Amino acid sequence: MISWLKGIFYQAEEKDDSMKFLIAGLGNIGSKYVGTRHNIGFEVVDQIAMDLGGTFSTEPNGDIAEVKHKGRTLILLKPSTYMNRSGKAVRYWMQKKKVQQENVLVILDDLNLDFGKIRMKAKGSDGGHNGLKDIQEMFGNTNYARLRIGIGADYRKGQQIDFVLGQWSNNEMDELMPIIQKSAEATKAFCSMGIKNTIAQFNGKV
Repeated sequence: MISWLKGIFYQAEEKDDSMKFLIAGLGNIGSKYVGTRHNIGFEVVDQIAMDLGGTFSTEPNGDIAEVKHKGRTLILLKPSTYMNRSGKAVRYWMQKKKVQQENVLVILDDLNLDFGKIRMKAKGSDGGHNGLKDIQEMFGNTNYARLRIGIGADYRKGQQIDFVLGQWSNNEMDELMPIIQKSAEATKAFCSMGIKNTIAQFNGKV
């Protein structure tokens, strides 16, 4: 009887896990990084929390909010480990909340996409992004979904770091909210309708 009950509990836990999603918006903590291009991942998870009535609390390795969307549990993460150690926070919360790796989505800025373009992929290289590099190292593979948000590459040679860590221009600020909202909608779609359908609907759009 005990063995039989254990089997039921195990199956229920596995089913629950498949309905949990970890959404990690990458960025750097601290007031000097607020409103910078590198922190757009933070802004997207903030938007999702606002849309779904979530509130962040400060926890180990990051700020966390749990929200519900179409029967799914979305665990929103803003790592406090700084960009270069993003993998530490993502792996910690994936393990703590028992989220399957296929249900992890990382949201980040991308210099290789025009400003405002968004692109979701099921896996891939780090593309030179330090946050993805650390996640890859912690996971030991690149098989996790990511939502790249284009910030463009409007900088002079040798000014890449200043550009990425710089504030949005006035013209960019005028267009930023629809980009954040579209990225939030794509994230919710990833959780509710799967990555293939989300890619077909959202990739490349503003």
